[in-house]
Amino acid sequence: MKKKIAIATLGCKVNQFESAAFLSDFRDRGCEQVPFSSAADIYVINTCAVTARAGQQSRQLIRRAMRTNPGARIVVTGCYAQMAAEEIVEIVDNPVTIIGNGNKDLLVEESLAGCRCELSMLMGNIGHKKEICHLPVQRFSGRTRAFLRIQDGCNNFCSYCIVPYTRGRSRSLPREAVFRQVDVFARQGYRELVITGINVGKYGLDLDEKTDIYTLLDRLCAGYPEMRIRLSSIEPTEINDRLLAVMTGHANFMPHLHIPLQSGDDRILAHMNRRYTVEVFVEGIRKITTALPRAAIGCDVLAGFPGEDEQAAGNTRQLLAGLPVTYLHVFPYSKRPGTPAAGFAGQVGAREKEERVRLLRELDRKKRQEFYQRQAGRVLQVLVERRERKSGLMQGFSENYVPLRFEGPRRLAGTVAAVRLERVEDGVPLGVLAGDGQAPAGEPA
Repeated sequence: MKKKIAIATLGCKVNQFESAAFLSDFRDRGCEQVPFSSAADIYVINTCAVTARAGQQSRQLIRRAMRTNPGARIVVTGCYAQMAAEEIVEIVDNPVTIIGNGNKDLLVEESLAGCRCELSMLMGNIGHKKEICHLPVQRFSGRTRAFLRIQDGCNNFCSYCIVPYTRGRSRSLPREAVFRQVDVFARQGYRELVITGINVGKYGLDLDEKTDIYTLLDRLCAGYPEMRIRLSSIEPTEINDRLLAVMTGHANFMPHLHIPLQSGDDRILAHMNRRYTVEVFVEGIRKITTALPRAAIGCDVLAGFPGEDEQAAGNTRQLLAGLPVTYLHVFPYSKRPGTPAAGFAGQVGAREKEERVRLLRELDRKKRQEFYQRQAGRVLQVLVERRERKSGLMQGFSENYVPLRFEGPRRLAGTVAAVRLERVEDGVPLGVLAGDGQAPAGEPA
């Protein structure tokens, strides 16, 4: 009888890639996936620990799985499992398996092992890991774009961040394995590939292959011209002429970058150990908009970091208001035990933090609307995802990350369609198919 597997994933695109790898392996071993809300034999929770809220959600998912099937095996992995294994043991009544981030390649085998012991743990010191886990993916179920994790870990040790302690040092996927995985996605017919990692800009620096992120992106674009290539995130210090040459030199590299700012105040940036200044960030934005005027630029912003006074918070808002950024991902600072910032003086009160988050999210809404309005009348190349239930419209993302909705046949799902952005209603960009709607592969943005 097939074992029923349910998987829940929290957090980043790296976790999403890894969960897809688990599912591929489970299916190869004859297992059946069921929704997480259903009765399953094994529940896998791939957790996150970036914020206190993420840890809380991880615990809630564990408890939900125990209630749904008290006889099931619970398998917990991810960053919360890496940093808080003892907390997990305290809340579980079911047999539980806890897998550290450095041993995720063993998760499926361990989950299906015949042992019915109450507790099994595969942890290890993540800081000692020298190689990235090998986690091949066959397919991303229900997705029109594929994620490819090329790198794991981080060497930056920002003072607020738990990730270097839960993910270890930077480790890269060998070039041959990268292209082997992309070949799988290409055969499956994916039209877009999202390159992801914890700090993708450090790709290849730990390998003896003379390949870095810029040469890898160049080879991917050249080797798979029918596939759109999108970069998930890159640090301000990694925006340079080599990156821009790849972006402008290949029509299939999407004009979209996500760049973490965190603060627009140099004093706070130094306190965060972010290793760049506001001036460096501004110069990077200027380079992008000069080379690619229609590019989408997203930013991460952290509100309420210890020592952030009203002037520093105002500096951040003023900086972002004056820059041609497209959207903001705003997070309230969350104290993470074990990080230097958790012990810093000047912790910001909850009310002040909430107000700063509110103001930044208002700015985010304004920035998005301005960007969408600037695209009005243009024909955009939209990777169509699905039909939205409520409106009945097809929806997808353009090359420069505009979330468009439009009238069209369901058969367009999974294809790239030419759509003219007609108007923006209640914050939603609406368009119409241009011509026959067929977008030539690799058409420039």
